[in-house]
Amino acid sequence: MRFSFNISKQNTTTPIYCQDLRTTMQTILNCLQVSIKDKIDIKRTLEEEARRCQWLILWLDCDREGENIAFEVMDVCGAANHNLTIWRARFSALIDREIHEAAQNLISPNQCFSDAVDARQEIDLRIGASFTRFQTMLLRDKFVIDSAQDDRNLVLSYGPCQFPTLGFIVERYWEIQSHEPEEFWTINCSHKSDEGIANFSWMRGHLFDYTSAVILYEMCVQEPTATVMKVHQQEKRKYPPHPLSTIELEKRASRYFRMSSELTMKVAEDLYQAGFISYPRTETDGFSSRTDLHTIVREQQEHPVWGSYAQRLLDPGTELWRNPGSGGHDDKAHPPIHPTKFSAGESAWSLDHHRVYELVVRHFLACVSQPAIGAETIVEIDIAGEQFSASGRVILVKNYLDVYRFESWGSSMIPTYVQGQRFLPTTLALDSGVTRPPPLLSEADLLSCMDKAGIGTDATMHDHIKKLLDRFYATKDTNTRFSPTNLGEALVMGYDDMGYELWKPNLRSMMEFDMKQVSMGCKRKAEVLDTCLQQMKACFLDARVNKVKLLEAMAIFFGRSDRYGGNDHHVAAEIVRPCGLCQESNMVLRRSRDGNFMVGCLGFPQCRNAIWLPGPVLEATVSTNICNCCTPGPVYLIQFKFRQLEIPPGFNVNHLGCIGGCDETLRQLIEICGTGSRVQARGHAPNPTPGNLQQNNIRRGTCIHCQQLGHASSNCPSQFSASRHAQFNGMRPQTGESSVSCGTCGAQCVLRTANTANNRGRKFYSCPSQGCNFFVWEDNSNNGTYGTNANVSNSASNPSWSRRGGRGRGTQGGGTFVSATGDPVSGRCYMCGDPSHFANTCPNRGSRW
Repeated sequence: MRFSFNISKQNTTTPIYCQDLRTTMQTILNCLQVSIKDKIDIKRTLEEEARRCQWLILWLDCDREGENIAFEVMDVCGAANHNLTIWRARFSALIDREIHEAAQNLISPNQCFSDAVDARQEIDLRIGASFTRFQTMLLRDKFVIDSAQDDRNLVLSYGPCQFPTLGFIVERYWEIQSHEPEEFWTINCSHKSDEGIANFSWMRGHLFDYTSAVILYEMCVQEPTATVMKVHQQEKRKYPPHPLSTIELEKRASRYFRMSSELTMKVAEDLYQAGFISYPRTETDGFSSRTDLHTIVREQQEHPVWGSYAQRLLDPGTELWRNPGSGGHDDKAHPPIHPTKFSAGESAWSLDHHRVYELVVRHFLACVSQPAIGAETIVEIDIAGEQFSASGRVILVKNYLDVYRFESWGSSMIPTYVQGQRFLPTTLALDSGVTRPPPLLSEADLLSCMDKAGIGTDATMHDHIKKLLDRFYATKDTNTRFSPTNLGEALVMGYDDMGYELWKPNLRSMMEFDMKQVSMGCKRKAEVLDTCLQQMKACFLDARVNKVKLLEAMAIFFGRSDRYGGNDHHVAAEIVRPCGLCQESNMVLRRSRDGNFMVGCLGFPQCRNAIWLPGPVLEATVSTNICNCCTPGPVYLIQFKFRQLEIPPGFNVNHLGCIGGCDETLRQLIEICGTGSRVQARGHAPNPTPGNLQQNNIRRGTCIHCQQLGHASSNCPSQFSASRHAQFNGMRPQTGESSVSCGTCGAQCVLRTANTANNRGRKFYSCPSQGCNFFVWEDNSNNGTYGTNANVSNSASNPSWSRRGGRGRGTQGGGTFVSATGDPVSGRCYMCGDPSHFANTCPNRGSRW
């Protein structure tokens, strides 16, 4: 029996992470009192039995959690009878042999095991309750979360094991999204004879340089005769798996039967309770020398399917028996999972019960069997100095593969070759290929990641995975591969932007190591509690200060809720000015997903007012200084730090500027350098490829170019806008210098110098008026050409450009938009959809540059 507790939802607004940790724990314990009432009958029964007994023998699960429950029972019974003699029975299967052996070898309860569980429970409870309440109260009412059927009762849970598990899924997804396919070339060769076909692989693998690959290929074509350089024959062995641990059971059931880890453990528990297999929660993958392995095999001789193989194992003449190896893991509590009772299939069993029982039996029979033996031949040839190789294998003796049907070791025959032999290849081809991203994590992959990083225990890993699916942080497809949902990705992205790797396994791995030290008696429980909780308390307090990062990440994926008024005090330090467009919310300094700085309205998506800052901005923080002339106010000044190499000469790296429209320095930097950084802020997410853009577009539901619904990004009409040229005035007769007037307002243009990579040092004219976007290169002004004759670039290659309506400047009245690099770009205003202007000059906008 197990005493379990559930925290009931509280309506208090007091932070669960109080200033004093003892006060926090007392608050949590008060919450638990309600859920203890249904355990009163169990407690009363234990007290009554204890008063009539002299001995208390604890028959509970033989793991740390079972040991912890044993001490709870000891406390209850000891309070009723102080003279009890207390012993612990340790067993691994509910069969007569195990029960008699446990009763004859009673031991004392292990206090260290119980302390380790107490430490884990307290750490997990405090961290989980604190961060869960923090996330839920912060985000639930502010966003429309489409995964929630009843978003008012939505719980955005956080668990110290749950979130690193989610982190593995999101990190793999980001790797796939950031992958840029790269074409490569390889030379393939084949040779057909009367004995068969041999396919030779290029020992260089492949080359990414097409010219080099063609040169090498042409050399081979000119001298195609192949010479056999080496023929190597050797005996190969394929060894059986190690004895079965819990993690391996879950991974193999997922791989062979596509069963979830949760279902696998449920079925295994049923088989254990019925006495058919040993205890299914074990980290041990090696049998003790005391285990009678022959008796376990002997019980399987009558099975109609694998009974004959069990008989062969026990026959010394076959020499099939082999003492099993070990994977080096031993939890000192249980043996590996193995069959404990014969069954040809029970009538009450489901298909899953049959599968798990079969896997356990076949795995055990395989691990006490000899390895499979094969003969492998490797042939290396030379063609014009290039080396190629082919291999073939013949299985001589299958041994354990006869019973372990889940694994195979395919045979492949190749013709016979001798060293020095010469022949002409049947085919010799230069083939191309494309690098591919890694696949999504399967359940077996995810369990391996958790096991390697020490996230969770063998008894809890499947629960953490199930919790991600229940909370809709991730989804699992029919191939048991995981993808993060928008909600899961947003939460991980928010914590990632904070700088604390709360979604990484490092912190939890250290905690798990410390708790293992407690179970071994190397550390005290109080010491581990103090270290872990102080560390996580610092993370929690910092997360509260930087909670705007979570809000920004959520705003990328979800729209604002109607219940949200937009006047949160949590972003007071980041507020730049009131929004002049909606006149309801504030505008705050933030960073977009690709790392570029902007000042955007908190009323998004109802209000899309946004001001994109110069591309070279490296750092930006809101100061306490207020601009004296810009309205509506107050407009707080921003302290900028620019990248030295990306700004023109004469501009300072540090600048205290105003985004209200009065700052000439910022306006010039935007004219020359454009908006949006050329450096990716998130190292694992560079500019996505067109294929990834399409997938992102499907996930977000809007076009990445114009932010409109109803069409795909590849068919966005804003990418096919016609371009027209502006007009200019001629030479200034008095001085002979070129005089250019704005084609829109007629004002005299100012001569400036570009600082972009393509046009560094090139001079251009731009209108000084804030309402105009006239632009012309100086060297084109004499022949009447404005901008450049280059083709209109496709903004799909730079999604951040398209989302902002383009970098640099464009003509307000016409359809041509010319960037500061001199290349015309197409686009439309993402605020009103009009292709004649960008958002920074939209007439519907409350404030302009």
